[in-house]
Amino acid sequence: MTQHTTATHGSNLGIDGQALWSDLMETARFGGTPKGGIRRLTLTAEDRQVRDWFVRTCEALGCTVTHDSMGNQFARRPGQDDSLPPITIGSHLDTQPTGGKYDGILGVLGGLAVLRALHRSGYVTRHPIELINWTNEEGSRFTPPMMCSGVFAGVFTEQEVLDKRDRAGKRFGDELEAIGYRGSEPCGQHPVTAYFELHIEQGPILEAEEKTIGIVTGVQGARWYEATVTGKDAHAGSTPMPMRHDALLAAARMIETVSEVALSHAPTAVGTVGLIENQPNSNNVVPGEVFFTIDMRDPDDAVVRRMEEQLYSQLPEIAQRSGVTLDIVRIWDAPAVHFNPACIDMVEAAAMESGYSARRIVSGPGHDAAYMARITPTAMIFVPCADGLSHNEAESITEQDATAGADVLLRAVLKADAAFNSR
Repeated sequence: MTQHTTATHGSNLGIDGQALWSDLMETARFGGTPKGGIRRLTLTAEDRQVRDWFVRTCEALGCTVTHDSMGNQFARRPGQDDSLPPITIGSHLDTQPTGGKYDGILGVLGGLAVLRALHRSGYVTRHPIELINWTNEEGSRFTPPMMCSGVFAGVFTEQEVLDKRDRAGKRFGDELEAIGYRGSEPCGQHPVTAYFELHIEQGPILEAEEKTIGIVTGVQGARWYEATVTGKDAHAGSTPMPMRHDALLAAARMIETVSEVALSHAPTAVGTVGLIENQPNSNNVVPGEVFFTIDMRDPDDAVVRRMEEQLYSQLPEIAQRSGVTLDIVRIWDAPAVHFNPACIDMVEAAAMESGYSARRIVSGPGHDAAYMARITPTAMIFVPCADGLSHNEAESITEQDATAGADVLLRAVLKADAAFNSR
């Protein structure tokens, strides 16, 4: 791992690692948890607080900050030719219910470190540079994930996202209005030249191989499902076992099948059930209804399709044997993504110039970059996280690796600024 806290490009153009780390610790106050993580669900009061901080901090660096109709925030630093579409960098500031300090956040604050480096040095790029905070990347409150970069890229319509509701029945559009971040610019009507995203790996490979930088070549395919198992509520003391229609028991068998399907496509495929709701959830009532989610992923879209076929074949059979009914709906389909070769090469060259150990890598998790790749040249940069742990309050990275990631981001942006002819 790198041991530098300040990365330099000539006499005064470099990343201030201490300032970046200070920003990471300061923003962790918004929604901070007793265990040292963050609970900052999208469109909550905590989300509004960190958005307000983002505006104040970027404006102090001479940027103009706007937000579009989906609440995506854009901090713009002018270029020599301000008519050129900007080179964009970014990620997200929302978290999981028990999230860490770095997932997504490093990408936004690493981008802020790039803006700070340019501001301190007085260096003016040819293109404008814009830092983006995407709304609802996590998908933990409103599903699916990457919802508003998806609108930006034309994957979802604005209205279908505004009408999404969380598990409490609250409407996305109403919650966006409530925190004051519904803008007038229609989402997606914002030209860009290229997009770069810095992120923690959220996996164990870089740490295990002692690499500082991951040069991300693409994102694996993913499909999400919602399943509702309906049985029959009954008294736990007086209903004989052969006469039960136990929704929870059937769901348990289905959940085990999800794991078995993924294991049948090892080592690359993964399958997860991460959300379960049991009704009526009483200790002496046979469960009558269970709702759960399924997340299936693999770098090969054909494997994801085969896993779906297995689920659609095996889960209904379990329902029939268990005397219950099953309703399963696919709610998200994100095909595998391959990033722009030129942008990948820029990231690789940036890492080599800095002397950081690096390797090419495919992202397991989805990111806003996956949707941006549909509309503009895109690449990502990974840095290690301890034990590969993410979506957890114990998520951890080092100041040195955070600085290295921001340094590579800065160098890649400068290369893109020189290389892309946006006219």
